Amino acid sequence: MYIRNYHRRVNAVFLIFFLLLVFCAFRLVFIHFFRGNYLASLARKQHNLFIELEPRRGAIYDTNLRPQAFNVAVDSVYAAPNEIPEKDKDRIAGQLAPILNTEYAKLKDKLSRKKSFIWLARKISPQQANAIKELKIKGIGFIKESKRSYPNGYLLSHVIGFAGIDNLGLDGIELRLNNYLKGEPGWALFLRDARQKKLDIWEKMVSPRDGFDVILTIDDVIQYIAERELDKAFKATHAKGASIVVMNPHTGEILALANRPTFDLNEYPGAPKDNLRDRAITDMFEPGSVFKIVTASAAIEEGKVSEEEKVYCENGAYKIAGHILHDHQPHGTLTFTEVIEQSSNIGTCKIAQIVGAENIYRYEKKFGFGIKSGIDLPGEISGSVKEPRFWSKTSITAVPMGHEVGVTALQLANAVSAIANGGNLMRPYVVRMIRDKFGEEIVSNEPVFVNKVMSLDSAARVRKMLIGVVEKGTGKLARIPQVTVAGKTGTAQKIEPNGTYSHDKFVATFIGFTPAEDPVLAIAVVIDEPRPYYFGGVVSAPVFKNVAMDALRYLKSREPLVVLQN
Repeated sequence: MYIRNYHRRVNAVFLIFFLLLVFCAFRLVFIHFFRGNYLASLARKQHNLFIELEPRRGAIYDTNLRPQAFNVAVDSVYAAPNEIPEKDKDRIAGQLAPILNTEYAKLKDKLSRKKSFIWLARKISPQQANAIKELKIKGIGFIKESKRSYPNGYLLSHVIGFAGIDNLGLDGIELRLNNYLKGEPGWALFLRDARQKKLDIWEKMVSPRDGFDVILTIDDVIQYIAERELDKAFKATHAKGASIVVMNPHTGEILALANRPTFDLNEYPGAPKDNLRDRAITDMFEPGSVFKIVTASAAIEEGKVSEEEKVYCENGAYKIAGHILHDHQPHGTLTFTEVIEQSSNIGTCKIAQIVGAENIYRYEKKFGFGIKSGIDLPGEISGSVKEPRFWSKTSITAVPMGHEVGVTALQLANAVSAIANGGNLMRPYVVRMIRDKFGEEIVSNEPVFVNKVMSLDSAARVRKMLIGVVEKGTGKLARIPQVTVAGKTGTAQKIEPNGTYSHDKFVATFIGFTPAEDPVLAIAVVIDEPRPYYFGGVVSAPVFKNVAMDALRYLKSREPLVVLQN
């Protein structure tokens, strides 16, 4: 009986072990053939760390290769909440909140999460990083990241734009050329030990491709001069806004572009949205009498009126289509040249009637109004001009004087450049070149001819009239000693919400070029709602003068010396 029970127990144990062995065998076969790849990959993940390698974002330079934007290495702070004792989290949140300028509750919430990694703050200042490091808090660490830096702060802010926390462009050149600037990230697989610590041994690596550098047409010295003078006028006149565009009239290169109000590129998240707008290309306004260059050019080029033709200006009041048109001061009989010099609305209206609505509209388009210029900046608008079939009976008293049309400061600068360079409308641009980190050219911009506005002879005749505006007419405050200036003033009433023209809100404008005989600078100055003075010849012309005078002096100092040999 005893032996029989013993054999039963042995057989039972043997059966159990046999079944266990069969189960293990089947399990091994299953794992090997059906789960092997998965488990092998899991093991690799435990002992390999995948890290994305950040590329260097390309730098932005002015035309003289002075840096305007580049990346610098900064600290980002993170926490490992699972490694921090619960009893210490309140204290740590209280210590970090004032350093990071963050609410205590938000930090406490992050530290309370069941995670092994969480960002506390990205790309902090060196002062903040040092203050946190001095606390020597367990579970708080730092990772080096790159941050966009703008060494000149406010200078050129609306052209450069800005990049966000992840180094992606959000506005300006940073946005327009983001695909060139951002580069391509790389990656690396690093080995880790059993405690999941990274070893300085990589298994595989693909190097990042750094972003390309951008070289602008902007000269930061001329940009500084333009911003300085625009800022003075903006503050002195208590204006709502202001813009200035300085360009090479022969090529279309933008040498300076600025707006007020403005913002510091390094502090853009806290700037009011109104300050971020590039008014020179996004804001449309009625230009007033500066638009008379269109009427004058059409009259000369079409041979409708000569410069000496006499025009009776009705002593300041001219009734047409039930509407009375006024001049800012009464005039009797003026020559066509004097009509432009004195900016007579009545004289211009009578010239426009001779030229005809169809021709006025045609030259509006030839000068680039109502059309995007094609500048390489985001956000440009086309402005607005009406076809003659949409004109009212009184439009002939408005359009030739710069009303019932919408333009931008850039369009005005480009239009006056066409007169300065002999009648050619050029495409304005701010990017001279895109190149790699070794200096190899990737993309290069050249001057682009758009269309012929008028003949060389007609441009010279209109130029002479604009010289008279500055020498004898409404633009006397734009005169520069020993340098000839050609220009045109403009003062336009703004439209009120009810559709009527305001009697206390104006846009003051001056456009011009210098030296008039061989222009190197074309400038448009627009000041929105200046007070108490609001005439373009009083408010905007002095800005033109000061910018042109200092810019010409600077350009003269850069001319190479000629060495005479015996």
